[in-house]
This record gives sequence, C-alpha cells and structure tokens, in this order.
Amino acid sequence: MSIEESIAKMGLKADLQKQGLSVDEAASRLSKYGPNKMTEKEKVTIWQRIWHQINNVLVYVLITVAVAKSAASSPRTTRITSSFISPSLRVTMGPPPSENPQASEQAPWHTLSIEESIAKMGLKSDLQKQGLSVDEAASRQSKYGPNKMTEKEKVTIWQRIWHQINNVLVYVLITVAVVSLVQAVTTDNSNTRFTAWFQVALIVSVITLNTWIGIYQEGNAEKAADALKNMLSTDARVIRGGKEIMIPAGDIVPGDICLLGLGDKIPADLRLCSVSNMATGEAALTGESVPIDKVTEALSPPDGLDPEQVPLGDRKNMAYSATLVAQGSGMGIAIATGDFTQIGTINRLVNNTETIKTDVLKQIDQVSKYLFICICTMCTATFFTAFFYTDTYSGDALGSINIALVCAVAMVPEGLEAIVTLTYSYAVKVMASQNAIVRALPAVETLGSVTVICSDKTGTLTQNIMSLTAFVTSNARYKNNVDATDRVPVNFVRDDTYLASRAQHDMKKTGKDIVADGPNNPAGRRGHNPSNHFTVDSLHATDNPDEATANAALPPDDGFPVKNGESPSREWIQSALSCGVLCSKCVLGEGGGRAGEIGNPTELSILRASYFAGIDIEELKNDAPIVAEVPFSSDYKFMATVHEPAKVDNCPDGKYVCYVKGAPDRMVKLCKYQAKGGVAGDENLEDINENYWIEQIAILSSHGLRVLGLCRTTIDKDSVKAGDQLGPEFVNGRPEGKWLTMVGLCAIMDPPRPECVQAIKEARGAGVRVAMITGDHKDTATAIGHMLGIVDEKYSEAVTGPELDAMSDEEIRKCVMTHNVFARASPQNKIRIVKALQAEGQVSSMTGDGVNDAPALKAANMGVAMGKEGTDVAREASEMIIADDNFATIVYAVKQGRVVWDNLRKVLLVNTPINNSQGLSVLFGLLVKLPQTPISAIQILYSNFICAVTLGFVCAIEPAEDGIMELPPRRVGKRLIGRFLFLRIVLGTVLLTGCVVGSAVIVEYGGRYDDWAVEEREKMMRGVAFNVLDFGAISVMLSARFAYNSSIHPRVFQGNPAAVFSIVIVAVLQVFLSYVPGLNSFVFSMRGMDGFGWGLTFASMVIVFIAMESEKAIRRHLKAQGADTDDRETPFFTDGKAPEVDMKMPKGASKLNLQELNH
Repeated sequence: MSIEESIAKMGLKADLQKQGLSVDEAASRLSKYGPNKMTEKEKVTIWQRIWHQINNVLVYVLITVAVAKSAASSPRTTRITSSFISPSLRVTMGPPPSENPQASEQAPWHTLSIEESIAKMGLKSDLQKQGLSVDEAASRQSKYGPNKMTEKEKVTIWQRIWHQINNVLVYVLITVAVVSLVQAVTTDNSNTRFTAWFQVALIVSVITLNTWIGIYQEGNAEKAADALKNMLSTDARVIRGGKEIMIPAGDIVPGDICLLGLGDKIPADLRLCSVSNMATGEAALTGESVPIDKVTEALSPPDGLDPEQVPLGDRKNMAYSATLVAQGSGMGIAIATGDFTQIGTINRLVNNTETIKTDVLKQIDQVSKYLFICICTMCTATFFTAFFYTDTYSGDALGSINIALVCAVAMVPEGLEAIVTLTYSYAVKVMASQNAIVRALPAVETLGSVTVICSDKTGTLTQNIMSLTAFVTSNARYKNNVDATDRVPVNFVRDDTYLASRAQHDMKKTGKDIVADGPNNPAGRRGHNPSNHFTVDSLHATDNPDEATANAALPPDDGFPVKNGESPSREWIQSALSCGVLCSKCVLGEGGGRAGEIGNPTELSILRASYFAGIDIEELKNDAPIVAEVPFSSDYKFMATVHEPAKVDNCPDGKYVCYVKGAPDRMVKLCKYQAKGGVAGDENLEDINENYWIEQIAILSSHGLRVLGLCRTTIDKDSVKAGDQLGPEFVNGRPEGKWLTMVGLCAIMDPPRPECVQAIKEARGAGVRVAMITGDHKDTATAIGHMLGIVDEKYSEAVTGPELDAMSDEEIRKCVMTHNVFARASPQNKIRIVKALQAEGQVSSMTGDGVNDAPALKAANMGVAMGKEGTDVAREASEMIIADDNFATIVYAVKQGRVVWDNLRKVLLVNTPINNSQGLSVLFGLLVKLPQTPISAIQILYSNFICAVTLGFVCAIEPAEDGIMELPPRRVGKRLIGRFLFLRIVLGTVLLTGCVVGSAVIVEYGGRYDDWAVEEREKMMRGVAFNVLDFGAISVMLSARFAYNSSIHPRVFQGNPAAVFSIVIVAVLQVFLSYVPGLNSFVFSMRGMDGFGWGLTFASMVIVFIAMESEKAIRRHLKAQGADTDDRETPFFTDGKAPEVDMKMPKGASKLNLQELNH
C-alpha cells in the first residue's frame, strides 16, 4: 500500500505526517491497544525457585547420605557426589597473578602490525581464519588461567567479631563480668546475687551492642571489586578450529579470535584485526563520552612519547575489556585476559590499597590504652586502700577485690564507642540530606582536616550545560544571563565592556597560539574526539597588543539597535539568533534543560539562549520551513540551510533566506558584508571589517570560549528546489566568491555554578585551597578559574598534564603548592598530584567519576565520587559520593567534618568526667572512710550507659557553632584531647568527684541523719551521691555545648531540641529510680531523697556549672590576648610531623595514562 492508503487504512487524518496524533487521540489509542511492550512471563516466586533447586534426584541422594551417619565419611559418598558434578563447572585456576606468563609477555600491541602481533604470541599465520585449535585453547587455559579478575579475600564473620572485641577496655569488662558471674554463682546473699547477675547481663549487653554496631558498619565496606566484576562480559563469540562458537567469557585465553557485533561487551583486551565502521564506547574506562572509531593499522607513538605513554583513547586499533561496541562490527585477537587487562590492572590497584585508619580512631585506641593503665592503677590503689586502710574491708581480700572491680566498672566508658558511632551516624544522616553520601563513618572526621580540595571542572564546578555567554555584533557586545530561569528578553543586555579585550596572559600571543591553548583547537584534547565540531583551523591575529586593541575597538555608541546597558527586543534576538536555531538538527530538552535534549552541546546552547529570551522555537521553525540544506561535515566545518523567510527576516519578495553556521575563521573568509548591529535587511549591510572579526575571535578564544559564526544571505527561489541535498560548493564554491553576511559571533562555554563561587569563597575563608583538575585546554581552565576565584595573584597560572609528566618528584611537590589549576590532566597526573600534596603535609580530597579515577580516589585522604555522572567503580572506591555532582556540596561536607571533630571533643568532655568521677568517688570514698562506696556498681553501670549516652548524644548532634568556617583546617597530627580540653576534663572530673564524695560525707557524717538506722543512712547517702553525679553531669553537658561561647545565656536551651529532651529524660529517670519502691532499694541500693538531699543536688549542679563557665571565660580572655588556646601552634599533645609519602606510582599505574579527563 502507498503511504496515503496506509494512513487511510488506520483511520487517521491526511495531515498525519505533519501534525502527528493529537494528545487526545494518542490517549484513546493507548487505551484501545495498550502499551508498546511485550507480554512478560509470569514471575517465579522465591519459594518456587527454592523448590525448583531442591526437586532433584541428586539432592535427594545427598540428603539421604547426610542423614545416614555412617555414610558421612564414606569414600563412596564422595565418589557419587563427584560423579554428578558437570565437567563444565570444574575451572582450571591457573597460576597466581605474580607467576602468570602474561606478566612478562605484554607488548606495545598498538604499535605492532597484525602479522607482528600474531608472531609475537607464537601463533600460526592462519589464526584469523582458523582461530585456536581446541587443544591449543586448553593448553593456554592451563598456562594463563581463566579470564577473570582476582578477588580480594573476604573477611569472615568471626574475624569481624574479633576485630570488634580485641580491645583492652573490652577485656576489662569481660574480666568484671566473669568475676561477677563467679560471685553470682557462689554467694548466698540474694541481694548480692541479683546485683551480680544484673551486672553480668548489663555488661554482656553492652559488649554485644557495641560489637553489632561495629559489624553493621563494616558490612558497608568496599565493593569495588564486585562492581568491576559486574562490568565484565559473560559470553563471547570466538573462532576455534575454524568454527564460530559461543563460549563463556571466562574461557577466553590470549590468542583467541573474538568476534564483535553492535552492543557486545568486549570480553578481553583485543588487538583489532578487522573492523567494519566499528566504534566502541569507552566512557567507563577512559572518561571519553564520544564513541571512538576503530582502525586496524599499526600506530606510531607521537614524537617524545614511549609506546606505553600513548593514552588508551589514541590506541584506536585496540578494544578493551568491559567496554561496549557502540556501532559496526569487528574481530580482534585477545592479547590480555583477567588481571592483565586494563580493567584488571585497576582492579589490582583497588584491591591492594589498604584501608587507612583515621586519625580519630587511632587516637581513641591510644586513649583506650591510657585508660587501661589508669584503670589498672586505680584498681590497685582501691584494693590496697580497702584492704589496708578502711574499717569495713580491712583484711577482707574478696571484698577488697570486689570494690576494686567496682572502680574498674566505673572508669570503663561502656557507652563511649556507641556515642562516637552515633556522632558519626548523625553527621552522615545530615550530610545525606544535603546530597553528600558518606560510605564509611570514620571518613567524616577526615573532612574536617582537609586542606586542599581537588575538583573536576565539568558538572562539579560548572553546570555541565553549554551556554551562550556572549553575542558579538559589528558594533556591540551582548551579555546573556546563563543562570536565568525566566523566559524574558532582558536576559540579554548590551555591555560593550564585557570580554572587550584579550585575557591578560594572551595579550602577546599570535592567533595560532591562542587557538592552540583554547577550546577552538581542532586537535581537541589528547585522546578525545572533540564535541566542538566548529573548531578553528588558523587565525591570523596580531601579537602586537596595541594593534590588537585597535582592531577590537567598537565604533562610537550610536544606540543602534539599543544603547549600552539596555536590553534588545525579542524580535531582534529572534532575528539575530535565527541562524543558530533554524540551521540546526538539534532538539532542546524539556524546559530548556538537558533532559531529553538531542544534538551537539555547542549548537544546543543557541537554542537554549533563544528559549530563555522568550522565543518560541517550534513556532519559529513552522514560520520558516526548511527548503534545502548542506549537511554538516568536519571536512568543511559548516552547515547551511535554505528557508522560507520568516516575518522578522525583512526579506525581499521572491527570495529564500540562507543561513550558514560554522567555524568562525571560515565564516569570515566567506563574508562580503556584515549586518550593522546584527539587524537583518539590505539597508543594514556594511562591508565586512575582517580585522575586527578576527580579533573578536581571538579575544573570545583567549577567555576559554567556544566561538561560532552566524551568517545569512538571500537567494533567488528558482536557484534551489525543495528537498535538495546540497553540497559544500553551494557555500564555498560560488563563482562570486565572498557572498555571505556576518551577523555575529556566539561565545559559548560551560558556565560556573553560581553557588560554587560562594562555596569557594567560604572554603578559602576556612583556609582550604581549591584546585581544579580538568582535561580541558589551558585557557578554558584559566578562564573558569578566574570566574570561580580559584586563579588569583598568588595562584595566577595553570599547569598542563604534559608539563607535570616532565617534572621530577621534587618539582611536582613545589608545583602543587603554587598552582591551583591543572589543565589537560590525565588520571596518572591525578595520582601524582595527590601524592605530592600528601608529601607536603596536605590533607587532600579528590573527586572522580570514571573507572580510571578509582586509584586516585583510593590514594587521596578523602575520595569523592560523582553520583550522577560517575561509574559504580568510582563510587565504590570513594569514601563519599556527591549525589548532585555539585562542588558546593563538598564544601558543605567539609564544614560538617569540622562539626564532627568539635562534637567528638564535646562528647569526650561530657563522658570522660562522668566515668572518671565514678572511679575516683569509689577511691576517695574509701579514703574518707565511708562505710560503703558512695555509688553502687549498678548505679555506675546505669550512669555510664544511660545517663552518659543520653547527655553525650546532645553534644553528638550539636549544630555548627558560629565562625567554624573562619578557622583554619585542623593541623595534621592534632590530638583529639589537647591541652585545654584535657584541663577541662580534669576540672569536670574534680568538680563531680568533689561534689559526689562531699555530699556523701555530709549525709554520712553531717549529723542530720545520725538517728537513722545504719542501712537506711547508707541508702540515703547513695541516693544523694547518685543524683548529685547525674544532675552534675547535666551541668557539664550544658557547659560543653559551646566550646567558647558562654552557656550562661538563653541559647543554652536553643538550637538543639535534644538538649531539653535529654535533661527531661535524665531528670524523670532519676526521680523514677529514686522513689519507686523495690527498684530503688533492691536494685539500686538507695532510697528516696528528702528536701535536704535535693538541696545538695541542686547546689552541686550550680557549683559545677559556674566553675566550668568560669574556666571558659578565662580561656576566652586568653584567646583575645593572642594565646594559642586551640593547640594550633604548640606541639603539646600533637604529633605535628608530616607523614612520609612514597612518591612512586603504584605498581600498574603506568597503564593509567588512559585518556585525558573529560572535565
């Protein structure tokens, strides 16, 4: 049937090809015919799958054998089981990576011809036709092993448990639990028995909970190897014995002939020997988003480069494991498998990188050791005091040991590990709400000490949307608001000073040199197919600054079409940019964004600018339908379309409008006229000023902008026919020579994110350097750096990847401290930059998104992967993922890292005095000859695990204090407990101990309760001491909330709702425990207090609070006088040495010169 008959057959309108279906008609047909998808097979439930697996004769046999005890060790059982195992499941393991022959058989395959490659591998010359024989394949399988990557050894659950309990403080708790257990079993006193069992249960619960928390967090550990493994092919087509067969990809061996088709995942590293319009997508491996065309000829390395230094993107006769065939088909010889592929090299680097314990975890381990020594000392002192000094326990060894163990229980911070974990967990939750996803809890602390943030450019510092930044006409310059969200013409403003002269660093360059260093370089980035199709071949601009200034001068402002500082009309914008809109096959994304867009980013920028200026793109295309076109080609670098004239074209009757868009240097050579002020119409034609336009191209290029020329003219309607596919000679082969009219130049760039400018300013105020690492050209990187504030007088220049390659270790260490912009950088450069910064004592954060970035992310102190554009491998190799790919999120995370450090110190200030005062109260209670310890073992455990954790949690979730991002980063090696925090802890300990023991002495010896029974007086003593301790801890918490600011202020109950809640919870629980019959006397060995007891309690609260705040006031005064109250300069409590860093590249990293980064 004809097209018309087909349309009629379907009952559709005749104008279907132009109008398509209406929305209502489409909805009606969707309801009638259903969605365009195939009927899915009914899902199989998990129980059906289980039954399917066990409903098997072999399983029945195995079950029967297992039930029969005598058959458990029978050789016959082994034989039966073995006989049922399929031979295909028996894998030849092959030699370990260190002994694999592939390690010594690698060669620069891309420089060898096909014949040389075959000979190098010791194979027959007819390999391409016959492939390997079955016997040869089996022999090579045995020699080289399977085509799979070595997996990192898994950590067992028992190893995880041992890792959690292998701690001196846990040993102390276990010892106390064992002694309590013995006491519970052997004692005849029911009250003592209950207390002992309760103590055992509580200690076991504490150890179990802490262990579970630790194991749960370790369960979220690295999965990079798994992510890499999931990228590999599962099956492959090969030629063996002259036949094409399908085999598991794991059976591929070096020398196999692999056949590739569209969409295939490449199973191994291949030297291509036959291609048919083949291109592979290597984005995951190299960072190149454009598929790379493949060839088969041997390639010679560029001058000055060894074969191994050639980036993978330039090795166009190679195909790499885990990449995809994006178009065409081909055939290749497997030259590397398993660990020796490019992806396998990265896998080894990722797996061999040891997890570094963060500074805080190391310090907490160190504190634990000091605590152990203190606990042992205190226990010994308590035992001897009880045994030799007191009246109650004199000569009673068992009783003295029990009292000593009570002291040990008192000083062990059972809840500290839980509260530290809570501190990290809360910070992670807060950061996740702001798109910063932390994968390892201790990494949060590292953020607070970051001194340098190394960031990618595209999508992180910039918007990852090519945008029309400026438009230059014959007499004016227009600035476009690239951050606009409203569709109005005022987004364009005439500003004749905007980009009016060359960038300072390019003032004395020739046009050729400016192009070479800018985004209009036809060579593109090394190893990349440039997405800017309209590059400049040659630009004959002067290197004389005075001459350049004269050429760039605009004519006097005559207010045509608008005055300087005013916005043009919508009609003018539509006329000026209509060439970029109509001479294009691109489709703009939804709402002017990237979602759903189709086409080249450079061309799309013009459509986007027109859209946000209020122009209806579709209406414009309908008003000026296309008649004929010259398709774009990289050979002539322009595109031309012929259109019916639109209303704003001011076109004479009988004429078509011809639009030509292309490389600006070529457009200038084809132009005879220029449109005055960019206004259409014969009356506005002027003779072209070539020197002016050439200098404008040089100016825009020097600022790192892509430049596109927009031209137009009119032609007779009888000179072309509708639907003509015109050749390039229609534009550049006309007999009249120059014939076009230059309308203007479009200046295009990926603009900085607006929020990043403020974020970088905030980072600099916090003493954090921001370095930009990009694969872009030097001028583009420098221009973006200026806009962001990264480039300034101190860091005024950019350095390129090739320049870094030529530097020694000492030179690169100096370089990273004097440069903030690294252009044309490779993944290998990233690793060297990280190591150089670390060697200089810097704490670096590194961003990355590709597989090739994984080793650099691992090497950095804080690896940051991109959530939107990043690969799974990069994300799994990082400590943090930025869900919105936004640099400002990294700065926010750095701020939260500082908050975590401050909050950990505040937690220690709350928890440590509580623990210390409990143990000291026991000792000093004996020294003042109290008949019983001021607080019992159960009271101690309650205060440690309930009161201390509840109050500590307040400090764990404290928001940032004012001015936290005005302080420099924490020094390398700075102790968690510095001089002044140590003094505050000592002060809090002395105050709480004094109040607890003092209140106990007042109750016992003050005379008020002399007429009470001894047992009742002791219960009152413990009730008062218990409440003094826990209410005094509330005072410590209130003071600890603010490191410097006074807590004698209404803010002490503001900013953190948990502060009020925790006070209420602790107070209510204290009252509950004090007055509930049975619970107070039988379990906690105390009784309800009277008014005098409460008076002592509240008096103690006031004393502790005022004393802590007085210390803080003295410290504020000292700081105002210039004293180092933050231990920033004093080495006391500090290991200020910069870590020793091995500047050598990791083994295998030389192969990471994969591609310059597409950033």
